[in-house]
Amino acid sequence: MKASPVRLLPLLLALVLPLAGDPAPVRLTHVGIAGERFEVNGQPTYAGRVWRDLRIEGLLLNSRMVQGIYDDLNPETAARWAYPDTGRWDPERNTREFVAAMPQWRAHGLLAFTLNLQGGSPQGYSKAQPWINSAFAPDGSLRADYLARLQRILDEADRLGMVVILGYFYFGQDQQLTDEAAVLRAVDNATRWVLAQGYTNVLIELNNECDIKSYDHPVLRPGRVAELIARVKALAGGRLLAGTSYGGGSVPEDSVLAVSDFALIHGNGLAQPQRLRDLIAATRARPGWRTMPLVVNEDDHFDFDQAENNFTASLGLYTSWGYFDPGQSNYVDGYQCPPVNWGINTPRKWAFFEFVAEITGTPVPASP
Repeated sequence: MKASPVRLLPLLLALVLPLAGDPAPVRLTHVGIAGERFEVNGQPTYAGRVWRDLRIEGLLLNSRMVQGIYDDLNPETAARWAYPDTGRWDPERNTREFVAAMPQWRAHGLLAFTLNLQGGSPQGYSKAQPWINSAFAPDGSLRADYLARLQRILDEADRLGMVVILGYFYFGQDQQLTDEAAVLRAVDNATRWVLAQGYTNVLIELNNECDIKSYDHPVLRPGRVAELIARVKALAGGRLLAGTSYGGGSVPEDSVLAVSDFALIHGNGLAQPQRLRDLIAATRARPGWRTMPLVVNEDDHFDFDQAENNFTASLGLYTSWGYFDPGQSNYVDGYQCPPVNWGINTPRKWAFFEFVAEITGTPVPASP
């Protein structure tokens, strides 16, 4: 007789949740902040590194890899993400290949990546999002299979000395939670899970682009999201750093800056490097700004072979920069559209990692 999913749930949770009173695992990688710079294990990132007279020490070069634990629980859309060699979608394969690629990213200088419990658009950019990709059940409880995949990624990041910007919510999926009470439970459950696992290499991004009007729950919008940032920090008691991100070209509100440990902005839509410089300057000019790291953790502009691009514009103002390569759903290009090839397998990916390697003084990856 086959066990029902309901009866299996306690067993699955036991695989990913420590027992009450169990000590948290000893972790190798601790991310911290000193003024406007990031530190890992008490030392500034990229210690002593200067590139083209620009200070790299203390920055957090990153890439948007939000689909590392992706799944689609809607049977009507899941087949869209089938691997070309098998004809079916496989979330375990997705995470397995993600973890296998991580040492290569780290070897070429990438220190951080963004992951999200509700992913991002699996079409790169989309309006209607009928798929269901959420580590949260409708009541805000955690799905054990998502946690198991997340744990494998966070464990490997800890081993490699990498930092994970862990997002909780995405505007294409927050409607999967029934009400505000479920959102609050989700925040509490996710935060307690991270703490129970003892992770010290995680930065919390409450939601991706909080100012996007598609968010169903008002508590996830700019006027109130500061409440959730403060909630995470209160639960964590100083053990987690938290903030949230804004859409391309948007300047964070003072209420969010007031409770954030770092500021996250996006360069999407800013095709000219000067426009990104203007956004960075406007963010630091806010009345509520105080000394903290400023991070671009999503930018879909490249031109890494040019003397000036959004990456260099960001570095020139001592701001960390993050690569967003949406690509297409064909297992060839991009890092967002499942099925994703997580390797450095295209000229664009190679150009990014080659540039990161140059900036950080690490080995250049083999050309694809």
